[in-house]
Amino acid sequence: MKLDPQLLRLDGIYQQKGADRYMQRIKVPAGALSAEQALKVAALAERHAGGRLHLTTRGSIELHDIAGADLPAVQRGLAAVGLTGRGACGGAVRGVSCSTVFGPRYRESQALARKLHRHFAGNPWFEGLPKKFKIGVDGDYGGARHLIQDFGLVFAAEDGDRRCWDVWCAGGLGREPRAAFLLANRVPEQRLLPLIEAVLRVYRQHAPKGRRLKHVVAEIGEKAFRDLLRDQTKDTPPPPPTAETGLGQTLNEVPAGAGGPLYVRIFAGELSARALRALATAAGEFADGALAITADQDLAFLPASQAARRPLAAALAVAGFDGEEAGQRLACRICPGSHECKMGLAPTREIGRWLAALPENLRDSFWAVSGCPNACSQPQLAEFGIVSARLVKEADGSLAPRFNLLRRSGEGLGEVVSADLDLAGLQAAILALADESNAEPMTV
Repeated sequence: MKLDPQLLRLDGIYQQKGADRYMQRIKVPAGALSAEQALKVAALAERHAGGRLHLTTRGSIELHDIAGADLPAVQRGLAAVGLTGRGACGGAVRGVSCSTVFGPRYRESQALARKLHRHFAGNPWFEGLPKKFKIGVDGDYGGARHLIQDFGLVFAAEDGDRRCWDVWCAGGLGREPRAAFLLANRVPEQRLLPLIEAVLRVYRQHAPKGRRLKHVVAEIGEKAFRDLLRDQTKDTPPPPPTAETGLGQTLNEVPAGAGGPLYVRIFAGELSARALRALATAAGEFADGALAITADQDLAFLPASQAARRPLAAALAVAGFDGEEAGQRLACRICPGSHECKMGLAPTREIGRWLAALPENLRDSFWAVSGCPNACSQPQLAEFGIVSARLVKEADGSLAPRFNLLRRSGEGLGEVVSADLDLAGLQAAILALADESNAEPMTV
């Protein structure tokens, strides 16, 4: 049976380079994964995806190199543990991300992200959009990820018994990066669902196919957008009272006295199924059966108690990872690039390995490497970002990537400081940041 790549996208499936190779993206609500779910993903990766998987910056998981005939089995396996790829690609509300992991306002952020996921994921009313629509929830402004969402939420305050959120709108990266604008301050949580639905209606009615919400706002302006949004919300009935009782608001709580989370760094988000199985087993024994994918492609574990902290760290070490205290960060976010992605222009992991050998003052900075202008690794939010911008034909007829080097110094998005560099030029520009001039050629 011949598969139509466009029809597969709403189920989170992308065609890869080569014949009969597919990627399955898995939505993980708020990036929070149960040990049982992680074990199932590991089993599916071993059986159908060459024994490996990829963690994304939005807290999702990707399985690569799946044969077309195996896709139904993968979908059934995900459904068996409450996971889905529906809406993870194509014109739909994507997985709701939550970059706040086991930190301040984690409970509130994860609870809201999971609530939004339940409402939008797989809902046919929010599919068939002109292009993707991304929602993100943050406990504070530290990561600046509200700037790159179609609809970004940042915890603002407790107002009596109500939680309030700052709402940012129409951000996005890609070839035309645009920072979101502040739509409203301190919006009560119970009013968020009708507001998001109204934004989606404006988007569906006014965006041409293939264009993001940021393009609509860029074309008509913020004032006209607000006017359109006001027309969509003026007849909306008051939302019902929010029921805060019951269980299941979050996957797990931060227990008092247990200390901060333990992190494991995952280079380029690439993880073997065997390693995931070991990590999931450790989570089941010592972390209350839960683990979380961070926005920097790490995994985080919260000890179930103070007594569980040492054995959890030991189990992570046995699995080949060292538990790291809160505050440590991954040196570099890296997308699959030309290794796996059909859009990839450059071998991002090789560039990442070269970055790991930089002088200490640069190696300790935060980097992000993107294999194409889509910027899935969020290079505009790193201290230094590398974007593979285009391919050029060399004298010998081969194709070689050209790179842009970005730097972020303020509160907005990072800006290009050097453009259209070949590989040697990129190396030289990076080493010049540390006044180094003895760069060795990178072997790619």
